[in-house]
Amino acid sequence: MSGGLILAAPASASGKTTLTLALLRHFRRGGMAIASAKAGPDYIDPAFHGAASGSPCLNLDAWAMRRETIAALVASLERRAALVLCEGAMGLFDGAGRSGSGSTGDLAALTGWPVVLVVDVAGQAGSAAALLRGFISHRPDVPVVGVIFNRVGGPRHAAMLENSVRTALPDLTILGQVPRHAELALPERHLGLVQAAEHPDLDGFLDRAASRVSAAVDLDRLTRLARSSSLAALPAALPVPLLGRRIAVARDVAFAFAYPAMLEGWRSAGAELTLFSPLADEAPAPDADAVFLPGGYPELHAGTLAGNRRFLAGLAAAAAREATIYGECGGYMVLGSGLVDASGARHAMAGLLPLETSFAERRRQLGYRRARLLSAGPLGKTGASFRGHEYHYATILDEGGGAPLFATADADGNDLGAAGRVKGRVMGSFLHLVDRA
Repeated sequence: MSGGLILAAPASASGKTTLTLALLRHFRRGGMAIASAKAGPDYIDPAFHGAASGSPCLNLDAWAMRRETIAALVASLERRAALVLCEGAMGLFDGAGRSGSGSTGDLAALTGWPVVLVVDVAGQAGSAAALLRGFISHRPDVPVVGVIFNRVGGPRHAAMLENSVRTALPDLTILGQVPRHAELALPERHLGLVQAAEHPDLDGFLDRAASRVSAAVDLDRLTRLARSSSLAALPAALPVPLLGRRIAVARDVAFAFAYPAMLEGWRSAGAELTLFSPLADEAPAPDADAVFLPGGYPELHAGTLAGNRRFLAGLAAAAAREATIYGECGGYMVLGSGLVDASGARHAMAGLLPLETSFAERRRQLGYRRARLLSAGPLGKTGASFRGHEYHYATILDEGGGAPLFATADADGNDLGAAGRVKGRVMGSFLHLVDRA
C-alpha cells in the first residue's frame, strides 16, 4: 500500500527543498516508484522535484484548493507511487492572512500524512529539543513523527543534539543528521530559485545531494513512517474550466509557470494539449481553439520575444479566428502592447490587450487572491469565483480602456479592486488561478 510523508520545517530556508530533492533522487535511483507534491503556490520547487523524481510534482494548496480537488490529486499521487514525499511551505504552521489558514499543518491534518521536521540546527544544540517539543504539542491533529537535523557542525554537535532530544522527547524518531555542505546550495533570483531548466549541472547536483543525504538519513525508518491518506479517493480534478478542446500551451523558460493539476485536469476532461515555445519563435497550433500563456520570466527575454515574428503572428491569427487566449502574470504582460525591461528599454508585445508594464521600477506584489469574474466568458458565468495567488515585480504603467476581468480580494477578504483585462475572447491578469472556489 502506498503512503505519504510531509517534509516540513520550523521556518523557511531550513533546507527542506534540497533534502526533499536528494531523497527523491535517491529513491528513484534505487528503482522505487516515487512521487512528490509541494504545499502551497509554488512553480519553481516543483520543477526541481520533477527533475529529481522523473514524474510531475503536484501542488497541494490547503487555502486555495477545495477539499475535493486535494482529495483527487492525493489519490492520483498514491495510485502511481509506493511513496509520496510532500515538501511543505515556509514554517509548518505559517498560513495566509490574519487567520494563518492554509498552512502545511492544515494540509497534514487534511490528508492524514505524518510530518517529518527538517530543522536547521546551525547555531543551536540543546535548544533544538525545546523547539521540537513546541512543534509536536502545538496541534494534536498534526502528527510530527520524526526529525532530520540539517547543517550539523560535526560529531560533537551531533552528539549534543541527539542527547538533548533523547532525554526530552524519547518517542521522537531522529532520522538523520545532515552535515553542512556548501555544494548543497542552489542559486536564486528575484522569484526564488533559478529554474531547474536553467541549472548548468542539475543532474550532477541531484546525484551529489542524493549521495550525501542518503548517507546521513535512516531511509528504512523514514519510509516506514509513511501513511496512506485518510481522504476518500476521488476521480480527476478540474480546477479551472476548459478553455477549449484543442489548447496550445506555451512552454519554455519564459513561460514555465503552469500548474500540472490544471493541465492534467484539462486532459482528463477531454482536451488535447499541444506545447509550443515562444522563445524558439514557435506559433500556437493553427487548429487550436484556445491558447494558454502561463507566467514565467518574459521580462528576462523581452527583446527576443518582441522579435519573434512567427510567435506574435500566430497569436494574432488565433485572435482573428476567435480562439480563446488566456494569459497569467508573465503571459498577461506578453498579451499587452509593451513591456519595459529592467534597463528601461521598451519592447513591443502582442498588442492584444491595452496593457503597458515595466520592470524598470520594480514593486513586489505577493499574496493569495480571491477572484470573481465580472462578465461571462470562457472561464465561466458572471460571478464565477476562483482562488489563486499573485507574485510579481512588475509595475502597471497603463491598462488602457477595456473591461476588467476579475474583482479581487486578499486572503482576509479585503477588497483589492478590479484586476486584468478582457477584450473579446482575449483575457488575462496577474493572477495565477489555482482552483474554483
